[in-house]
Amino acid sequence: MTIRTVRTAPFEGQKPGTSGLRATTRTFMQPGYLETFVQSIFDAVGGIGGRTLTLGGDGRFFNERAIQTILKMAAANGAARVLVGRDGLLSTPAASAVIRERRTDGGIILSASHNPGGADGDFGIKYNIPAGGPAPESVTEAIYARTRTIDQYRILEAPDLDLTTEGERMLGGLAVEVVDPVAIYAGLMRRLFDFEAIRALFASGFRMRFDAMHAVTGPYARALLEGELGAPAGTVVNGVPLPDFGGGHPDPNPVYAKALVDELLGPEAPDFGAASDGDGDRNMIVGRGAYVTPSDSLAILAANAHLAPGYARGLAGIARSMPTSRAADRVAAKLGIPCFETPTGWKFFGTLLDAGKATICGEESAGTGSDHLREKDGLWAVLLWLDILAVRRQPVAGILAEHWAAYGRDYYSRHDYEAVDKAAAEGLMAALRDLLGGLPGRAIEGLTVTAADDFAYTDPVDGSRAEHQGIRIVFGEAARLVFRLSGTGTAGATLRVYLERFEPDPARQAEAPETALAPVARAAEALAGIRARLGREAPDVRT
Repeated sequence: MTIRTVRTAPFEGQKPGTSGLRATTRTFMQPGYLETFVQSIFDAVGGIGGRTLTLGGDGRFFNERAIQTILKMAAANGAARVLVGRDGLLSTPAASAVIRERRTDGGIILSASHNPGGADGDFGIKYNIPAGGPAPESVTEAIYARTRTIDQYRILEAPDLDLTTEGERMLGGLAVEVVDPVAIYAGLMRRLFDFEAIRALFASGFRMRFDAMHAVTGPYARALLEGELGAPAGTVVNGVPLPDFGGGHPDPNPVYAKALVDELLGPEAPDFGAASDGDGDRNMIVGRGAYVTPSDSLAILAANAHLAPGYARGLAGIARSMPTSRAADRVAAKLGIPCFETPTGWKFFGTLLDAGKATICGEESAGTGSDHLREKDGLWAVLLWLDILAVRRQPVAGILAEHWAAYGRDYYSRHDYEAVDKAAAEGLMAALRDLLGGLPGRAIEGLTVTAADDFAYTDPVDGSRAEHQGIRIVFGEAARLVFRLSGTGTAGATLRVYLERFEPDPARQAEAPETALAPVARAAEALAGIRARLGREAPDVRT
């Protein structure tokens, strides 16, 4: 076996976003593209000589080839050991669990999360730090800086390794340990939740449907739900991970998981429904006749977490991304704990979790998690819901109604305008920024602006600063509007518009969300001119 040094040159645009580097699969398949970025990671973290890494991905197209390449590069760069999931598979939360449980020196996760897969889909790669979470901006900036000057990478010339069976094998001087991708994660879930109570729930005739969307969570859901917890066979559907996710879009929302929502809203609906995304870090929750918004799910999980053994001690705090509704703030106030408002991106929760300031975190994009990991965790959220349902023995709709009666209802919706012209989207945001100073006191579509800003965040732990994280417009009528450009797409730009209105009166909480939020939607169009600027009559996705 020979270590080969290969001359390369920077590739334009290898700048990690909120969740690493994402691009089309064919971009990653260009000769040297993956290798150049991986070498930049190794160089930016001070080299990997003598270190141990975790490696795995969500099984999308190009995952297997990329895993073999990274192993050979790790060997050439002097790594001591790599823990890799069998068949190259590790969900994002499971990768975080392995990093933390085995105390590896960080890890590389291959995924484009909820983006489509396949040769004509998307691919992604990110580096996670030894705490198990996504690299902070100081690290991603160092990686990006290295991509702009890199001129060579190192790789071992060697045959591919067999990754289909567990055990240790050598690749040059590198020990490659193939691990069960489910085992460590499942052990962690057993410590957090009352599996006996959930088994009793299923034994009582409780029916559930879990849509794994042909993504990586399928094996985890089958092992835990149908295996250990006794849910009937067939509870998990679309449970076999496929390189193209079966031709579907692995984003758990009412548009891309429509079949699940239709089933739960239909006449023969099971009691509970859930879905997870491409790499297993997002979730959607649906009860019989009741869709639960990600913001409401976060608030309800926080309010009821003490019912699960792993959280019986109570919560140190709650953290939410800025565009997430303020429902969690009301729970935190009642519990007498802080609620932190951060930019979008799970990495912003890391310092709060490490410092013990927050226990449960959530994002508007269907990501929830806790201090058990440093990643959001779709199946964790489902299991916590099941633990709550096992204790309360109420339908999801009943839990929702009681929560709203106690805390008020935050009507909430996210409108996504996908693959729009990037320059036009940036122009829209710039025009909104120019308006901010003159908005307070102005009436727009029957709503009065009380505050408007371009959200900036100073981390209360390390003092780091993040600016231009989304435009917030607050109305006196207990409503709020947020505009933000997303960093998770690979084509054009995605404009996300978040609509929110608070209703404290239980007698007025049964209004359809579209009706309740109509004035806020009209204000969004009046302020931003989305139709004229982007040429879109309606959003591509409403969640």
